[in-house]
Amino acid sequence: MLIRKLFKFENAHIVRNCSSERCRSSIHGHSYRVEILLEANALDHGQMVYDFGLMKGTIRDVIDAFDHAICFWDRDDTEYIRLCKQFSTRWIAMPVSPSAEQFSRIFFVIIDALLQQTIMANGEADVTLHSVIAHETDTGYAQAFRADAINERMGIIRLEDIIFSEQCQAEWKDPDMYKKLLSGKHFSNPPAPRQIEV
Repeated sequence: MLIRKLFKFENAHIVRNCSSERCRSSIHGHSYRVEILLEANALDHGQMVYDFGLMKGTIRDVIDAFDHAICFWDRDDTEYIRLCKQFSTRWIAMPVSPSAEQFSRIFFVIIDALLQQTIMANGEADVTLHSVIAHETDTGYAQAFRADAINERMGIIRLEDIIFSEQCQAEWKDPDMYKKLLSGKHFSNPPAPRQIEV
């Protein structure tokens, strides 16, 4: 069974080397919609794949870090990167260009790691990240699956190469969340309430 959770954020970037001159040479923004699709072959004690409320924690924090931020490819012009950091407290350095395709891959890599490092507490069984859809516009989106996230021909994405500004991190419920993720520490879902037998 699949479930989807929709998140929204506003973001600015330049997508270098693309065909459209406007996109490759001008800072521009989009109203992004990101869909996280989770999959499981069993339901938890609440008869859910994964409680939507749980996705309002670390998953929402990571996606919200991109809101009103400027994203740049860490291989872009050094002066451009310096100016992005100088004039915006909310920035994210990415090891790939900030296209819709790469946003879907970036989110897949981060959210997959979060789920794998989360201790489930309400009978969640084999919950996995099925895919991530990044809507850049009303008419265009990219969808990344596991094979895409690890496809080196699309660019290598390692968690340690995604750098969030201090301001982005300071706004997380747990400002050390990404450090914990990088170090392999576990996250815990809230304990399950008293169970009703069915």
